[in-house]
Amino acid sequence: MKSRSAKLLTTLAAVVMAGSALAACQSTISNKEDLLSAAGFTPKVASSPAQIKQMATLPPHKFTQLSKNGKTFYVYPDPTVCKCLYVGNQQSFESYQQMAFQQHLANEQTMAAMINQQVVEDEQWDWGPWGGPWGGAWGYW
Repeated sequence: MKSRSAKLLTTLAAVVMAGSALAACQSTISNKEDLLSAAGFTPKVASSPAQIKQMATLPPHKFTQLSKNGKTFYVYPDPTVCKCLYVGNQQSFESYQQMAFQQHLANEQTMAAMINQQVVEDEQWDWGPWGGPWGGAWGYW
């Protein structure tokens, strides 16, 4: 009876973790799509079977460069969230790259600030219970 309960709990935990991972992926994709729109990309909903089929030939959530009549376009297919194709020109793509870089820097700065908040000064930390940072059971210090 216990093993059946354990299996059920394990399965439930796996489902919850998978759902959390999917939500995190969709959140990341949604953030990227906000940047795409802000950079000048236009979402074109794949509403016909032909559009859906053609969009499926592109790598999902990745940029593809296309040329038409001597002009360069960038497309970003999203079969997951909006089921659409974001279309932009060279200027849109460069704007997106700049905005994504700025967002990356902001995220790095936020992470560094969070780490700095968690740093504990040596004077506040009592190494005694751990045998000290210079030996004890942790000889590699």
